Amino acid sequence: MKYQATSPETYIEQLPAERKAVISKLRTLILGNLPEGFEEQISYGMLGFVVPHTIYPNGYHCNPQLPLPFINLASQKNFIALYHSGIYASETLYNWFVDEYPKHVKTKLDMGKSCIRFKKMDAIPYELIAELCTKMTVEEWITLYEKSYKKK
Repeated sequence: MKYQATSPETYIEQLPAERKAVISKLRTLILGNLPEGFEEQISYGMLGFVVPHTIYPNGYHCNPQLPLPFINLASQKNFIALYHSGIYASETLYNWFVDEYPKHVKTKLDMGKSCIRFKKMDAIPYELIAELCTKMTVEEWITLYEKSYKKK
């Protein structure tokens, strides 16, 4: 579902009651564990954690007017989605996450290239998500992004 929000707070206010607590907890966890330099904003109609233009003026290659995305968090129709660009770009980080996931949760990992889907609100590996957030600095993400995505 796409919510019309101008701030993270207004995004969360629009959520169904059962999702507010989960998204709020994930938001707090992400903000508390992301390395310095990332900024929170509404991005693509969901919560976004980006590299601001003040750090990376080139922005996102698909639309340089947008800051470089890193993590997005959304309440979708049937699940909560955590999009992590670092998992998509780093095979090492992807493999670490896939290996660690079963150590934290009994449910099967439901994951696309960058999207981790949580269908059961009581089976979210908060500690693992917190650790994932610490795994890549702004500088490491920019370097990996330029190596992986940026058209030369």
